[in-house]
Amino acid sequence: MSISYDKLFSLLEQKGITTYYLRQNKIMGQQTYYNLKNDKGNLRAETLEKLCKLLECQPGDLMEYVPDRTE
Repeated sequence: MSISYDKLFSLLEQKGITTYYLRQNKIMGQQTYYNLKNDKGNLRAETLEKLCKLLECQPGDLMEYVPDRTE
């Protein structure tokens, strides 16, 4: 099982929010962004809350559960 953050990256792109903006406003660090982009990490609740506030959305608008193909 894994969590996909494709929705998050799509929303950031739609709203023109850059990684520079995320870092400068202490919303998400570069390493966290990289890990999410490469399916190697997860969001802490604090970061999730900051992103939801910034993007005016709910957690489900940022991520989705993707079952393993073997299940």
